[in-house]
Amino acid sequence: MADDGTTELGDLLMRVARSQRHRWRESLEPWRLSPSHSRALHVVGHREGVRLSDLAEALRIAPRSATEVVDGLAERGLVERRPDPADRRAVQVALTPAGRALLVEVDAARAAALQELFARLSTDDRAELSRLLRALLDEG
Repeated sequence: MADDGTTELGDLLMRVARSQRHRWRESLEPWRLSPSHSRALHVVGHREGVRLSDLAEALRIAPRSATEVVDGLAERGLVERRPDPADRRAVQVALTPAGRALLVEVDAARAAALQELFARLSTDDRAELSRLLRALLDEG
């Protein structure tokens, strides 16, 4: 079967994704955060209290792994566990004031890193890339 260029496209897409993950990891170093910690802060910070099971689902990780991520953030005073008002047996995770302040900084760093990456493309090219990537994600 002849290759119609799809193999190269797949490789290029993976290289761009790996490059962006590497840049993102580097941009998190000043705060000593891993990408998973950053993503967890983002999820917790943009919801009003998150159950561990919902956090695990949002991060696409096992509940046990979500517990480890939350433990690491709690040790640094960035999140806290509190009772779920809807179910006293359940626990929610919420940002502390320190976690909220850090999230603002991390979100700004992420925006700057993405701005730097996509500045290489014209406005029209960014719109086309967005359209193409959405077409690849469309499962319907």
